[in-house]
Amino acid sequence: MTSVIDGATSRPAVVLLSGGLDSTTVVAIAQSEGFDVHAMTFRYGQRHGAEIEAARRIASRAQVRRHVVVDIDLRQWGGSALTADLEVPKHDDVSEVGRAGTIPITYVPARNTIFLSFALAWAEVLGATDLFVGVNALDYSGYPDCRPEYIAAFEAMANLATRAGVEGASRLRIHTPLIDLTKAQIIARGTALGVDYGVTTSCYDPSSAGEACGRCDACLLRLKGFRDAGVVDPAPYVTSARH
Repeated sequence: MTSVIDGATSRPAVVLLSGGLDSTTVVAIAQSEGFDVHAMTFRYGQRHGAEIEAARRIASRAQVRRHVVVDIDLRQWGGSALTADLEVPKHDDVSEVGRAGTIPITYVPARNTIFLSFALAWAEVLGATDLFVGVNALDYSGYPDCRPEYIAAFEAMANLATRAGVEGASRLRIHTPLIDLTKAQIIARGTALGVDYGVTTSCYDPSSAGEACGRCDACLLRLKGFRDAGVVDPAPYVTSARH
């Protein structure tokens, strides 16, 4: 659906922006495809606020139409190393990440379902029919809400649960441009679009100065992606963590 803003035709889209590598790439992709990005970030009780500040920087640099930070408190019931006083797993090698058949303790129960529901509500208000999310089914830690079948199911539900879907005025689409890409391919795509990965943060357990630990699942997958892409990761890490 298009609308007219300040005399210009707009294609509004809601993009989930965490402040990490993947979601930042998705913002750039959506803009390159002509969408007018409305970015949504969540302060959900996660361990640190570094990603919130990163999201603010990214949204400002990308000059998105609007950026909102939504407050919800998933720490009320915890269930994850990101929302409870549980230790974030650390590894010495990326081969130790994502053992088959296991869901890591960094999985936040129903997080993507909650986030997409909020994004869907905002999209209805905006008259937008496009949502973008940076889920990935290849270089990921085994989260159940990053799989293609989950996205397809949520999209089907969304088209049953919205006014536009019921009235047949339009059909909502959830875009997952990274879902079949390796981390290296994501980095190559973002680099070609001019993404500055130095302002992004992916670490589950950064230092008080905001430096990435280099040993959590997210850091190891990110560092492998940069190595495979032949690009140096410009984000700050604690001493020697890159190696």
